[in-house]
Amino acid sequence: MHNSEFLNNTQTHSAYLSNFRKFHCSKEIDTSFLKNGENHMIQGLRSGSESAYEKLFRDYYHPLSVFALKYVSDLELAKEIVQNLFVYLYENRSSIVITTSLESYLYQSVRNRCFNQIKQWKTRKEHLEKYNSDQDDAENLEATIRANELEHAIFKIIDSLPSQRQKVFILSRVNGLSNSEIAGRLNISKRTVETHISHALRILRDSLGDLLST
Repeated sequence: MHNSEFLNNTQTHSAYLSNFRKFHCSKEIDTSFLKNGENHMIQGLRSGSESAYEKLFRDYYHPLSVFALKYVSDLELAKEIVQNLFVYLYENRSSIVITTSLESYLYQSVRNRCFNQIKQWKTRKEHLEKYNSDQDDAENLEATIRANELEHAIFKIIDSLPSQRQKVFILSRVNGLSNSEIAGRLNISKRTVETHISHALRILRDSLGDLLST
């Protein structure tokens, strides 16, 4: 599938992210740098090092937010879940036990928190049914992390968009709303919605460059 079609295709959230996974699987991206200094970071966190905690937050806040967004379909809620995890890590730093890599621990923790959030939505039974089947086995978590990194690159660009443009793009490409539905929800014209989406897509193409080459 050509990338311009990929970016312009209005899809549901799960189908949109599935396309990311399919594309990412065809690319070899060196991500070994994510594990550099991991043991040192864990030791620093346990000893109460502010610099270690800040580095952990800088390195993982955005990619973990993207990961959470896939499950809860709400950007602000996804960020809140990740922020709460970092608060928990800081408050319990001296007693935290990490038996896997730090990266896997963080992604597993976010995923568990997302599932707990979904379970709390008792009136959203269909939401539970949708995601119960998406609980990856532990051995597949690494592949999920790798697929998430391309989404992270896109998320950073979306997160930098002006507030209104960001809202329009997320409602369109993540939540799957039509242009008319977005216009009604945000009380703007359909033409304005189309303009916001067009500009956002152009920024994505220009910023991602070779990452989206066929």
